[in-house]
Amino acid sequence: MLFRCRKKSLDYTNKILLMGIVNITPDSFSDGGKYFESDKAVEHAEKLIWEGADIIDLGAQSTRPGYEAISADEEWERLEPVLKKLRAKTDIPISVDTFYYSVAKRALDAGADIINDVSGNVNNKMIDLIKEYKAGWIITFSDEGGANEAKAFFESAAGLLRKRDADLSRICFDMGIGFNKNYEQNLELIARVKEYKYEACPLLLGVSRKRVIATAGGEFKSENRTYGNIAADTAAIFGGVNIIRVHNIIDEKQGIKVATELKKWIR
Repeated sequence: MLFRCRKKSLDYTNKILLMGIVNITPDSFSDGGKYFESDKAVEHAEKLIWEGADIIDLGAQSTRPGYEAISADEEWERLEPVLKKLRAKTDIPISVDTFYYSVAKRALDAGADIINDVSGNVNNKMIDLIKEYKAGWIITFSDEGGANEAKAFFESAAGLLRKRDADLSRICFDMGIGFNKNYEQNLELIARVKEYKYEACPLLLGVSRKRVIATAGGEFKSENRTYGNIAADTAAIFGGVNIIRVHNIIDEKQGIKVATELKKWIR
């Protein structure tokens, strides 16, 4: 099974893919602006690649609870130098986290491979952009709800994409942990992947350091939530998740490898 993005193909048949997070923001809940300066962001991305990231995800807009959206121009101003410098250094697939069409187009023109769109809006304009560039597109279930609602959303999105002759091998779905979900809905989505996973597309888990881990594990500091993250990773892997978006590649990679081996013994 392949997730295609531009001229690259990521094989997720027998491997959990790791997406390394690079926040180019001054107010991230998880790393507090440590990589807001472009050279530091590129250096951090290179470190994540060395540690084993399969994809690098660049985000210049905070989507933490209560965030205030910045403009498309400001988002691109933050993204552009990091994307261009990183693209010149590596051929690894680069994902750009944006819900703005104009930023997505600029990013693809600058060499991005994947658009990570948390809006949950499967509109014709973005579909046409993804088709034109043969890019990967991560579509997030950003509405309120649990397994049943996620299943309905993914099936509806796939139907819209098929009507527009979009290549589903270029689509990845994200269960949307933390986006308009309450604590119980977040846990349900992590634990009940089998019930709503859309088999034609890879499924992404993005739970790293989020509030649900803090609440379940009782850990106040975001950087200390790795053990809780691994527990959530394991449950989702047993259910069939294919890509995991993480801040901490080194430690979570070990837990993910063990969970992958254990899954082979589940009947």
